[in-house]
Amino acid sequence: MPKQSPGSRPTLEAVAARAGVSRATASRVVNGGDGVRQPLVDKVLRAVDELGYIPNHAARTLVTRRTGAVAVVIAEPENRIFSDPFFSQQLRGISRELAAHDTQLVLLIVEGPDDFERVARYLSGGHVDGALAFSLHTDDPLPAITRRAGVPTVYGGRPSWSAAPGDRAVPYVDADNRGGARAAVQCLRDLGRERIAHIAGPPDQTSAMDRLHGYQDILLDVDPTLVAQGAFTVESGARAMAELLERRPDLDAVFAANDLMASGALRVLRERGIRVPEQVALVGFDDMDSVSEATDPPLTTVRQDIEGQGRLMARLLLRDLSANQADADGPDSVVTPTTLVRRASA
Repeated sequence: MPKQSPGSRPTLEAVAARAGVSRATASRVVNGGDGVRQPLVDKVLRAVDELGYIPNHAARTLVTRRTGAVAVVIAEPENRIFSDPFFSQQLRGISRELAAHDTQLVLLIVEGPDDFERVARYLSGGHVDGALAFSLHTDDPLPAITRRAGVPTVYGGRPSWSAAPGDRAVPYVDADNRGGARAAVQCLRDLGRERIAHIAGPPDQTSAMDRLHGYQDILLDVDPTLVAQGAFTVESGARAMAELLERRPDLDAVFAANDLMASGALRVLRERGIRVPEQVALVGFDDMDSVSEATDPPLTTVRQDIEGQGRLMARLLLRDLSANQADADGPDSVVTPTTLVRRASA
């Protein structure tokens, strides 16, 4: 049996000798290969544990053609990513799923044209096995970048770029944004509210447009003065609420396209002395605990499973990367259900 000098790193040869197998057999077991009988697998794994053997990542990459890493690409400014709890929840779901499959997460933030070029170089350089991209906008070049790089990609949110809808080669995970919006507005209608305003999200993101369309599904021929534009931030929600009150001081309900904008709207309503829900009922979208349960009054909102969507994105990508084709059976994209959560604001 080869002896290890003090402080030296155990080798694959030492593992093979300890297990009483050939180096090739030990290599197949360590690298997840097939064709090794279970008793031998057990011996090799026991030797790995006893020796404290750590596989050489570079050597494994040469054998498996896999890096063991996945890029997570977020097309938003850095300050928003680290201040908006939506991103932390989705990243938590992705991270937990990747960690469960011994896969490293590499975070790439895209804020401007120079960042797109940097990300393109990185993805084309063979540093990752695949990519997860979310919060994309209509004109983002990321889809074209990932196609040119030949990197398997799963998207967070229904894609909107040319030729993407219905393309099985563009897998995505999204929530039922339109159905959730309909439930929110119907809730306000059932409360007897007649002048229901909407604070919409960015028009270049499909989630915002789907929620706007859900609002319009319930309120046919809605007065355009009851719709104001936001940007999925607290500050934009406050500005939109002030604009709506200026245009329509008679409004009696508001559906905001996310919880952050709803919290900004609530702040303005309180500053104006307008009671919620007595004078104006308010509903948000997301059900992020750090927002919806912290407002006063607590926010009625549409719940989407943000962390679960992150897990699903990672799961779809890992399935597509799997060498076992049997594991590749399943849906190309997933739309998760939404649920209205009633609290005191409506």
